[in-house]
Amino acid sequence: MAQHVIDLATFRLLYPAFADTTKFPDAYVTGVWAKGTIYLGSYDDCLLSGADLQTLLDLMAAHLLQIGVLIADGGTTPVVGQVTGATIDKVSVTMAPPPSKDGWQWWLSTTPYGAELWALLSIKAAGGWYIGGKPELRAFRKVYGTFR
Repeated sequence: MAQHVIDLATFRLLYPAFADTTKFPDAYVTGVWAKGTIYLGSYDDCLLSGADLQTLLDLMAAHLLQIGVLIADGGTTPVVGQVTGATIDKVSVTMAPPPSKDGWQWWLSTTPYGAELWALLSIKAAGGWYIGGKPELRAFRKVYGTFR
């Protein structure tokens, strides 16, 4: 895996919610960003590189930072979904979970940054990736132009 580093000035410019250096010190943001690289490490050196991967890593950091903000504000899990019912007496709220195929997609849908990350991953990594094997396993045609 290639070594990636955060550009704090650009990150804070792109995600102004985390621009306050008192609330979000450089060391904290850098640590959370490094943690985010663990989640997206399998995308490295496969399909994504350069600015694409940097954008995804920045979005993952923003997602993790936003979850930290939600938890610090007293929540244990970000609440997402559509309100499907409400009761006033004995206070009750029913919510439908967001449409998601798995826990990873649901977790990403808990913040706007995660939802954007999911959308970009769906576009950029739609073909998946492979580990080992022949190079033509990444393509629709074999190396010498014949179909599978």
